Amino acid sequence: MSASRLEKWYASQCDGEWEHSHGIHIDSLDNPGWRIKIDLRDTRKQDFALERQKISRTENDWIVYWIEGQQFQIACGPLNLSEAVEIFARWFDLESN
Repeated sequence: MSASRLEKWYASQCDGEWEHSHGIHIDSLDNPGWRIKIDLRDTRKQDFALERQKISRTENDWIVYWIEGQQFQIACGPLNLSEAVEIFARWFDLESN
């Protein structure tokens, strides 16, 4: 099985120091859904800004993402976790936003 884009991104940030203070947090929500916080500190996009972006399809099919406190934050529906992670990976791979 090959590594996901998020796994590859995380591994590329690990330099012996970054992973000791920063990382990725994935939690479940009770509405139901997922919440992801990805540290951008000490990455090439640590100073980027991103206003809240919303994708709203149905009550359980939605994604909201933004940057706050040098973290890329995502909240999404119960079946949108993979799509939400892909949004982050595509955003981070862009040279300029």
